[in-house]
Amino acid sequence: MTTWVPDVLGDGYQQLTIPLGTDPDGEGEVDATLVRYQPPGDAARATRAVLYIHGFTDYFFQKHLAEHFAAQGYAFFALDLRKCGRSLKPGHTAHYVSDLALYDAELNEALRIVNAETDGSELLLMAHSTGGLIAPLWLDRLQRRPGGTAGLGIAGIVLNSPWFDLQGPPMVRSVGTAAIDAVGRVSAKTVIPGTGLPTYGSSLHVSANGEWDYNLDWKPLSGCPITFGWMRAVRAGHAQLHRGLDIGVPALVLRSKKSQFAKSYNPSVDIADSVLDVRQIARWAGCLGDRTTIVPIDGARHDVFLSTEKPLAAAFSELDLWLEWLEGHLAADADITQETAQ
Repeated sequence: MTTWVPDVLGDGYQQLTIPLGTDPDGEGEVDATLVRYQPPGDAARATRAVLYIHGFTDYFFQKHLAEHFAAQGYAFFALDLRKCGRSLKPGHTAHYVSDLALYDAELNEALRIVNAETDGSELLLMAHSTGGLIAPLWLDRLQRRPGGTAGLGIAGIVLNSPWFDLQGPPMVRSVGTAAIDAVGRVSAKTVIPGTGLPTYGSSLHVSANGEWDYNLDWKPLSGCPITFGWMRAVRAGHAQLHRGLDIGVPALVLRSKKSQFAKSYNPSVDIADSVLDVRQIARWAGCLGDRTTIVPIDGARHDVFLSTEKPLAAAFSELDLWLEWLEGHLAADADITQETAQ
């Protein structure tokens, strides 16, 4: 029996703990946390749903995103993965996993719960940054099963600045990846030196130079420590993506129009991706293996839905246009299927 309890986000938000048992990476018991938004006074059962998956140094707090989808008739759900946000417990290394496929346990269970809570007829996935790598890899594995993603009701995915490659000069991706692999095998939880910068966090949070309020224990300004073992898992995921996936559903990829890296905050990072190289997103998006729409948003931050007013409005406009296209695409597919069956 599922037991939803009030969530930290307040009215209309509830959370559900998903027990995952003993951590394969040796950090005790782990669980994930599913959050849902039900507008006060709205008892209608939605026929479509969204499942949101966050990135690294992140958790779900974007109420404006949930409320936008609810206004469009979607039931909104978000998953805080193991050792992240609401799911982070004493003794855990924040965000640490040795293999991105370990997330399949909570993703599969979240999918089951969301389908049970709705009619299970149409599910849209949405994922940001590292979540934008985790989710396509998961879909690729689901697509290889009998019935594929379509048999699970998954209709499409929106990727918000997905992490498709390691940013930096070519040597970082070649020699650097070999070093990450070697160290990650023998000293997995050793922190990679020089990886904690407050640039992006300082551009977002109200305590610094931003306009967004969130829990700094769960999303620190300088980021969570990046370990060799975790980065090794990410690079293995990148390599799998680069060989080509088959996610089985159409994808919308939203990203900033440019990147701007800096060691400390300055106003230029408010209108660019200060975390990832957007050229790499453009380069590797074709590896998803299905119909893919790539839209650069001028002036967007790394999380395009945490951008300033004008690019944020543009991101929502592009999202809504694509959702309209997706509805037509699904209807056309249904008509073709019906005609074939007759």
